[in-house]
Amino acid sequence: MTVPLAEYDELKRIADEELDKAYIPYSHFPVGAALLSETGDIFPGCNIENAAFGSTMCAERTAIFSAIAKGQHHFKAMVISGRTEGAIAPCGSCRQVMVEWFDKNMPIYLTNTSGVVVKTDLAHLLPGSFDDLK
Repeated sequence: MTVPLAEYDELKRIADEELDKAYIPYSHFPVGAALLSETGDIFPGCNIENAAFGSTMCAERTAIFSAIAKGQHHFKAMVISGRTEGAIAPCGSCRQVMVEWFDKNMPIYLTNTSGVVVKTDLAHLLPGSFDDLK
């Protein structure tokens, strides 16, 4: 499964814009995300830190939870972007939340602002997830 180039480009643009919205006074490490629902709606996300790090919300979960709160439960693609040397990757907590909502073969594009793109999916990002044990 893949998304058309125009859809990818729009998701990438939004994910990159989210980098400037991130609230990162502690790590100084912005992350942006854009999630495409099957209805064509795009849900942006940025990371939002808190002094109690356990209360921090990652960009990926911000986008996912925003979509769920709007009644969207089926998704086509996600782009995650960072100002990193290589492609950015989601943390373990985000990967497990993705398992709850994403098809294992849904494209997830790990990118950066320098043009690096790695296309992957949950089958590769989180083999042996809780979902696999059902």
